[in-house]
Amino acid sequence: MSEELARLQRENAYLKSRVAQLEDDVTDLNAEATRLRQVLDTTLARRAAARPNPLSGGQ
Repeated sequence: MSEELARLQRENAYLKSRVAQLEDDVTDLNAEATRLRQVLDTTLARRAAARPNPLSGGQ
């Protein structure tokens, strides 16, 4: 029984470590997604500001 207990404790420790790694990965990916959204918003805003409005009648 103690061998089984030791195996389960090792597996539990490994799984806890893996969960912590995956949580870090999710945090990093969320930060990167936020940064990319900001870049996209900035790019789209610049493009919209630079494009003349054909309905404005100005030259």
